[in-house]
Amino acid sequence: MIEEYYDRMYPSSCDTFVALPPATQGQRIIFGKNSDRPCDEVQEVVYFPARDYNAGEKVECTYIEIEQAAHTNAVVLSRPAWLWGAEMGANEHQVCIGNEAVWGRESAEDEEALLGMDFVRLGLERAETAQKAVDVIAELLEKYGQGGNCMEDQSGFTYNNSFLISDRTEAWVMETSGKYWAAEKVGDGYRNISNQYSITTKIDKEHPGMREYAKSHGWWDGKAPFSFAETYSFMTTARIEASGSRYCEGRNLLERSKGHITAETMMDILRDKESGINMEGMFMTTGSMVSVVPTDPTLPGVHYITGTPDPERSVFKPFVFVNDIKQLKQTSSPCYGPDDPVKKIPRFQSKPDRKHPLFIKHEVVAAIIDSTKDKGKKIMQNMRVVEREKMAEMEKLLSSGIEDPTSVVHLFSYSVQEELSVYSNI
Repeated sequence: MIEEYYDRMYPSSCDTFVALPPATQGQRIIFGKNSDRPCDEVQEVVYFPARDYNAGEKVECTYIEIEQAAHTNAVVLSRPAWLWGAEMGANEHQVCIGNEAVWGRESAEDEEALLGMDFVRLGLERAETAQKAVDVIAELLEKYGQGGNCMEDQSGFTYNNSFLISDRTEAWVMETSGKYWAAEKVGDGYRNISNQYSITTKIDKEHPGMREYAKSHGWWDGKAPFSFAETYSFMTTARIEASGSRYCEGRNLLERSKGHITAETMMDILRDKESGINMEGMFMTTGSMVSVVPTDPTLPGVHYITGTPDPERSVFKPFVFVNDIKQLKQTSSPCYGPDDPVKKIPRFQSKPDRKHPLFIKHEVVAAIIDSTKDKGKKIMQNMRVVEREKMAEMEKLLSSGIEDPTSVVHLFSYSVQEELSVYSNI
């Protein structure tokens, strides 16, 4: 009964996808993710440049402080505005990572450690390839563990994490249970993950004690073929059944376009409401991202991010890594520093206003779309025009490269301004 209650109360959604040649059109890897979170949570889009650090420096993550790396990569992140990590993002080496909440035999820790979203950012900051990101996450998981409240309230909502990680040549699925983990390499075709364990007997990297731990708890007899999903999952809750349905629907949508999957294909999948992938209600899709990464290392990757809820009513705006990018002010939420209720003990005694400028305008427009049919339809059409025009511009970069890097330094920010112009003309 308690488990069923939590299944109703808490999100059971999030979906991450990757498609690789020959499933894609052209020699490109297409990555996509919907971040499904509480409907009143603000998701911001932020950029951090590459940096070097001195030995012994620390970095303050959402709850705990850990040792800083000697060098961090430039990253663009889509993240719940109250925390340090990210739901999804990319780095200058075209590594993309998204995470999912997963539940199984092992309960997630209430004790504050690294959140799954912290691992996303740490993997992007510290890894130049997808496989290296798996290693980074594994090392940090072993050293610091995972745990802590994953919502900006006093609910004590915790979960273990799975990750989908891609680069220019391959993708990896990494699934965790406490400090134990397994990883599966994806070299071609397509793969998606939802809120359930999905790695079965194809395990390409793993925690050295994972199998013995399962055996010691009676989850595996040591003789049958070892399946991570079968061993570490429980399979009977409403939450798992819901995620299983979305997982299958997502896989079917990818299969329908196999051989010619494009950025538009991935955006359509993320916008699909019938499948539940584009989630509505108390928990909804609060941010979305689609990345297009050519396998040719001389060509740029393009990362389309909404920074607003419901991808059907949002504009996917392009971001390209070049030098001299500044912080993305229109999608950056207010900073409360040490006075932030997240930082004070006890935590979450209040909830400040975290709405960024784009979110505020989009919220007004979303209400108009809901309440005024003709006007709403016209707004949606204009939003799609902006999106299509930007995608046409990006196609030139994806095919021919960047002749003048200064021309795309403000690409994302200018795209946000174009979206805001649509709203101001209402």
